Amino acid sequence: MPNLQDVILYESKHQEKDFVQPHSHQTHQILYVLDGQGRCQLNEHTSPLKPDSMIVIPPHTEHSILAASKMTVLILEFSHLHVDADTREFLIKPVFKEPKVWSLNLFVSSEIRQLLRKMLYEQSQESIEYKLGIKLLLSQLLFILMRTNQSMAQLDSNTLRSSWLKEYIDSNFYQITSIEEMAGKMGISSRYMNQMFTEVYDQTPMRYLTEVRLTRVKKMLTETDLDIVTICFEVGFESLSTFYRVFKKQVGVPPNRYRTTYVGMSDE
Repeated sequence: MPNLQDVILYESKHQEKDFVQPHSHQTHQILYVLDGQGRCQLNEHTSPLKPDSMIVIPPHTEHSILAASKMTVLILEFSHLHVDADTREFLIKPVFKEPKVWSLNLFVSSEIRQLLRKMLYEQSQESIEYKLGIKLLLSQLLFILMRTNQSMAQLDSNTLRSSWLKEYIDSNFYQITSIEEMAGKMGISSRYMNQMFTEVYDQTPMRYLTEVRLTRVKKMLTETDLDIVTICFEVGFESLSTFYRVFKKQVGVPPNRYRTTYVGMSDE
C-alpha cells in the first residue's frame, strides 16, 4: 500500500478473465489502460475498457475490474490531504465529482501519456526532489482532465474529430510545428485531416492556426510593448521573415506599421 503522503504511480497486470473483486480505497485513484480489453464496474454502472481508457475513482467508491484479455493498467494514487488547497478546490473537486470511465480524444490521451511517462521517470529517481516533481505533474494532469470534462454534443465522427482538432489548435497554437504533427496525433493522413477539417470549418487546419496566431499577435502589438521578435517567438513562428511575410499578406501591412496605427485602439 502506498503511503498516503505520497503521489504514487504503479503498474497492475491482469491475465485474461482475471477478476478484481469489488473494493474501495481511502485515496483518489486514476487508472489508465495501456493495453488490453475489459470491463469496469463503478458502483452500479459498468463500462467497457480499452487502450487509453481512463477510470476516475473518488475515495470510498466501490469498483471492480474484469479483464477480457491480458491487460496492463497504470494506477495513479494519492490523497487530497497532501496537495495544496487550490489543487483540491479547482482540480480535484471537479475531476473527481463522480466516478466514471473517461473516453479521451486522441490529443488528450497523447498529453496524458506524456505526463505519465514523466511521472514514471521522476519516480524512478528516488530522490527527495522527485516528490515535488510528481505533485507538479499531477496538477498538470488534473488540469488537462478538468479542461476536457465537458459533455460533447452527439456529432458524427468527422465533425467530432474536427472539433477536437480545433480545440487542440486553440490551446497549443504556440507549439505546433507542422500539419504532419497534428495528423500524426490523430492517427490519420494530413490529406484526410485537411479534407475533414475544411468540410466542417471551411478552411484548412493550418489556415485556422495562422488565424489564431495572428489574432494573438495583433492583440500583443497593440496592448504590450514587447519586441516584435519576442511576439513572433511567443506565438509559435520559427522564422521572423516568415512571420513578417504571413502578417503582411493576411493583414495588409507590416506588424510595425500595424502597431503604430492601432496602438491604443480597441481591435475588433
